[in-house]
This record gives sequence, C-alpha cells and structure tokens, in this order.
Amino acid sequence: MIAAASPAALAAAVGGSATGDWFTIDQERIQAFADATEDRQWIHLDAQRAASGPFGATIAHGYLTLSLLPRLTVGLLAVEGASMFVNYGLDRVRFVQPVVVGSRVRAVSELTRVDASPQGYRAALTTTVQIEGSARPALVAETLVLVVPETDSHEAVPA
Repeated sequence: MIAAASPAALAAAVGGSATGDWFTIDQERIQAFADATEDRQWIHLDAQRAASGPFGATIAHGYLTLSLLPRLTVGLLAVEGASMFVNYGLDRVRFVQPVVVGSRVRAVSELTRVDASPQGYRAALTTTVQIEGSARPALVAETLVLVVPETDSHEAVPA
C-alpha cells in the first residue's frame, strides 16, 4: 500500500508502489460490457469463431480492462485526512496485450508525482495491469487522482 499521514505528506511517498489482488475476467463480464457499450465485435462475444481467431478464445475489450482500474486499484492508496479521492483522468494509456477470457489480472501502481491544486493534491500514478502468467501487461496507464483534504482539516491547500 502507498500510504501518507496527510494529503500534504503524499509527496513524500513518491516512488512508492503497491500491488492489488488478482481478478478474473469472465465471459459474463465481457458480455455485460458489450451490452453497456454496444461494442459487440465477434472477437469479444463469439466463442466458436474466436477459438479459430488470433487469440484462440474471446478477449476482453481494452476499455473493459481500463474501466476495471477502480476495482483493481482499490486499497492501493491510503491517505489519512483525505475526505475523498476523485478520478481526475488519464494522461496516457497503452493497450499492450489483449486479455483472453478466463485470465486473471491485477494492478501495480507506482506514485510518480504529486502536485498541489486549489481543490487538493493531484497524484499521478503509473498503473500497470498485469496478466497472470504473462511477461507482457494488458495495459499501462498514467492515472490521475485528486486527493481532497477533509473540510475540518487544519491543513491548508496551496493555491
């Protein structure tokens, strides 16, 4: 876990990293994502056709893997005195390798930068989604999180 005693102390944790738990990507989740996004390409949904395709089975949508970052990174960053963490966006995303149905994935996050802002502290993390048994990751992203101090905190946020 990447931990800090306060939002202002988060900068001292730059360079720290943490690893999440394994999570299985099953066909039911792939189907639900296809239904939600209306991306029903055969490589994701047609097991018979995908079996003779380039990956030997259906694969998760790249955006499905990306959308799982909140689940995969839960508990990796702990900041005392923070009222909330807000998804601030992404600066870079690369889909390195597809995730074949039934694979287990996990996130490894490294805190790379912390910048003060009027709302709190923007933390940049390089997050890699690993695939169990593979040397190549599914994706690598620079994720941005706004760490908002508690309102009753005596910590002043720099302007």
